[in-house]
Amino acid sequence: MAVVALAAWAGGRHPLTLLGRSWDSVWYLGIAAHGYGRTLYFRPDVIHSDLAFFPLYPALIRTLTAVSPLSGAGAALLVSWTAAAVAAAGIYAVGARLHGRAVATALVLLWGLLPHSVVLSMAYTEPVLTAFAAWSLYAVLAGNWLWAGTLAALAGLSRPNGFAVAAAVLLAAGCEIHRLHRSRGRVAHRLWTGAALAPLGWLAYVLWVGRRTGDPLGGYFGVQRLWGSRFDLGRGSLRFVRDLLLRGDRFVFPMALVIVAAAVVLYALLLLDRAPLPLLAYTAVLLLITLGGSGFFESKPRFLLPAFPLLLPLARALVRTARARPWHATVVVAALAGLSFGYGAYLVVIAGTPL
Repeated sequence: MAVVALAAWAGGRHPLTLLGRSWDSVWYLGIAAHGYGRTLYFRPDVIHSDLAFFPLYPALIRTLTAVSPLSGAGAALLVSWTAAAVAAAGIYAVGARLHGRAVATALVLLWGLLPHSVVLSMAYTEPVLTAFAAWSLYAVLAGNWLWAGTLAALAGLSRPNGFAVAAAVLLAAGCEIHRLHRSRGRVAHRLWTGAALAPLGWLAYVLWVGRRTGDPLGGYFGVQRLWGSRFDLGRGSLRFVRDLLLRGDRFVFPMALVIVAAAVVLYALLLLDRAPLPLLAYTAVLLLITLGGSGFFESKPRFLLPAFPLLLPLARALVRTARARPWHATVVVAALAGLSFGYGAYLVVIAGTPL
């Protein structure tokens, strides 16, 4: 945030305005202040409706502005910063449960130094989704199914790809039920209830938009199509990559391509590490949505910010390096910090590209 502030002031702009009122943030603030109903018409096949944005984040902003003297942008930033802290604690808890405190610390550090981690300081929903996802996955690993399902439902109300949390909970619950049936054990009502709760948040909003648009099952997806976002098994992304490689483009797009490719490699490493099934399922669904969706290619690295399990193999490697060669680990972390701080400031202040 300090680097962003310096870059903003150097360009004659206010850092809090850039962090709190950029791109999608404006839509969330509008929903928080006036409710749903805003639509922008560009072409017959390009219509931007605020129904594309899930309701939990603007509801939190509206609540905070009602009980405090904060403006909409101030409340939005406070929610995001608080959620980022809660997410960091949840990521640490997952890492510590699986591999101990050293790896947990490295996991949080690497997540905070991702190239797009500046988004965690902005009025965006990725910190909120990550907070609910991390603690829901921790609850699954701990066998606390009611908490897992409740947090997954809240994750589903925060973002479209929040469904990944519900998918992880449902798959883990299904495996546990199967295991109990095979061993003739009793399936507790908490397990059934948690599994039933998990997809409710996402389904409720999708069906509400469908009812409002007159198409109960397809209405939300129609809204997304008019934004240029659709799930087409990656055909749109492949066309974009082909054009990018053939003619080149601004720095943001090649960087997005590199980050997405790195995410695929990291998932392969996560598989080889035999990570727990809920983490594999959650990350796989996030990757599938990111790779299979078309439109806004430059936003794909942001969509992957909640996919913190991808960093587990790197966190373990960093801890091993720190113990064997501390200076090597220091250089790696310093390089990642330089990239994150510099590129984050570039994205917010200079690039002029939707995040």
